[in-house]
Amino acid sequence: MQAVTFSRYGGPEVLELAEVADPVAGAGRIRVRVLAAGVNFYDAKVRSGLFSGGREPAHPLVPGLEAAGIVDQVGPGVTGTAVGEAVFGLATGGAAAGLAVLTAWAPQPATLSPVQAGGLAVVAETAVRCLDLLDVGPGDRLLVHGAAGGVGQAAVQLAGLRGALVVGTARPANHPLLARYGALATSYGEGMPGRVRELFGSPTHVLDTAGTQLDDLLALAPAPERVVSIANFAAGEHGARVTSGGGDAAAALAEVAELAATGRFSLEVAATFGFEQAAQAHRLVESRTVAGKIVLVA
Repeated sequence: MQAVTFSRYGGPEVLELAEVADPVAGAGRIRVRVLAAGVNFYDAKVRSGLFSGGREPAHPLVPGLEAAGIVDQVGPGVTGTAVGEAVFGLATGGAAAGLAVLTAWAPQPATLSPVQAGGLAVVAETAVRCLDLLDVGPGDRLLVHGAAGGVGQAAVQLAGLRGALVVGTARPANHPLLARYGALATSYGEGMPGRVRELFGSPTHVLDTAGTQLDDLLALAPAPERVVSIANFAAGEHGARVTSGGGDAAAALAEVAELAATGRFSLEVAATFGFEQAAQAHRLVESRTVAGKIVLVA
């Protein structure tokens, strides 16, 4: 099969299309014929060698943590799905390819295109996990820092459905987007805490998806443990909680799929690229300038 690959760590220019062996669905997993695959900032970190320990790859690597596609192989022990079903889900890597193995998945809602579903799994799982960690519920006041990105958009919608009042920080150009999702909006930067308090008082919970202004976020929260960050790994040193996994992914995907199917959840796709344009997609995701998801289309 063809896949986006890299054989050395570096900038987006190391990405290329190449032939690689077809993956096989192991126990508890499924394989899909990929229609669309989301591009996440984590993919760029892996490609850059951030987690490599200074060693070059022993073999070509395929990036990608999420995809939407058609099931074409079901691994041992899998129930509830069958060859031919349209699904979206999470991979441990290798989603930017003609075929990908998923570790958690849900049926693709008819209300979403494959492109939208291709960028849904990571933000859905992450947002549900973070809101569960914070135990956000009716009457809470949630501040989402970095609300226009994929995870931020998902968290804004899901927190509102849980009965919380939400303020999101974003660039002014993205404030109308947050308003469509039911959030109050303000800007990053100097004076942000005061602007937040003017909108809804002090937040009861804070979700940080941007990784900036940690001191301000801690000052706004009633206690450090009421701050959860997915973007600032130093936050734990100050009493906040940092999360990068560990939730019930299958349940999270099922929850968001049901909401999307009934029109209560949507996802903005900021840009799409062909697999042969993966380098451009990585450059854009690294710019941190877009609202919504970047998706590769097969």
